[in-house]
Amino acid sequence: MASVESKASSLKPVWPVILAGCLVLCLAFGVRSSYGLFVKPISDELGWGREVLAFSLAVQNLMWGVAQPFAGMIADRFGAGRVLVFSTLLYAGGVVLGALEYSPIASHLGPGFFVGVGLSGTTFGVVLAVIGRSVSEEKRSLALGIATASASLGQFLIIPLGSALLQNFGWNDALLILGLIVMAIIPAAYFLRGVRDLPEGSTEAAHNMSLSEALKEASGHSGYWLLLAGFFVCGFHLAFITVHFPSYAIDKGMAPEIGAWTLALVGLANIFGSYTAGALGGTYRKKYLLSAIYIARSVAILAFIMVPASTASFLIFGFVMGLLWLSTVPLTSGLVAQIFGPRYMGTLFGIVFFSHQVGSFIGVWLGGYLYDTTKSYDLVWWISICLGIFAALVHWPISDSSLRQKEQTA
Repeated sequence: MASVESKASSLKPVWPVILAGCLVLCLAFGVRSSYGLFVKPISDELGWGREVLAFSLAVQNLMWGVAQPFAGMIADRFGAGRVLVFSTLLYAGGVVLGALEYSPIASHLGPGFFVGVGLSGTTFGVVLAVIGRSVSEEKRSLALGIATASASLGQFLIIPLGSALLQNFGWNDALLILGLIVMAIIPAAYFLRGVRDLPEGSTEAAHNMSLSEALKEASGHSGYWLLLAGFFVCGFHLAFITVHFPSYAIDKGMAPEIGAWTLALVGLANIFGSYTAGALGGTYRKKYLLSAIYIARSVAILAFIMVPASTASFLIFGFVMGLLWLSTVPLTSGLVAQIFGPRYMGTLFGIVFFSHQVGSFIGVWLGGYLYDTTKSYDLVWWISICLGIFAALVHWPISDSSLRQKEQTA
């Protein structure tokens, strides 16, 4: 009886941690994903080319990636609570600054720099590491899938809200309201503040390694570098589509709400895609699932640009891409934890995520640059197809056996 009570006690904190993490990801990703709605109206009203705001959002993605390893290191060392609160204040402040100051510099600083750094402490690198340490090895992939799905739920819920705010209040007030929504992350930080240790009885808990040793180990593992290369492609795909798709829809003669609803449908479908990827990752080899996802993305993009533009083609594309959207995250983060253990997952996945955000920077900026120079997004779509094939190839040969289990059997 005592053992049963002890087991129940050890499991009791898990669900509050998971639910709080889901809320944080829902809000952080939902507001961030809505920025694509504002590219055309802000650019048109202020007389900017699309490259100006595209560059701001490219800076956002780059700073998100640059700051992510450091946010992960601090959270791994001191807990995620302080990181979440500080990052939320930066995030909300950056959104508000972009609404109140009408200059390219303010745009690069607010929605660009501040929001980017804020995202580093309120998204995957910090939150998934906390969740990964709070659950057992057997349930980790599924828990990461559930958390990733919550980010898509935010996209599904907040993008239509952002569109409605934009239509009814204008872009200034809409951004101010979204900044207030971000602040709701702070109460959830309470439940994530102290999870730094692994579950009692975990075979991984007995392993003791310093951060510098973990970094050295990862840098000498070829699979880690292949994960970096593959996640670069994921960032390119997601950021280009999130930022430029609403404008692309209008260019193709669609009503403004079609782009918004397509991205919302991406979020809805990705709830199922992320959950399914997490569940499958507990049974099948994650690297092969990742290869399949990237090939499927390339096929979906090719089909989309080859068929005539219509409401149906846009919505179908949104649904298909949604199934493949963030489904890479529980598999990629799961591979990091599987190979190297979850103790320094925030740091190691943070570095992988930096590669993702370099891809995001290039995808956002290149989309704006090539549109301004060619008046078309066609070339970027073709680059996306080629990159998807590349990512499928580099994941296939990854050595995914656990280094921690090797040590225990040695």
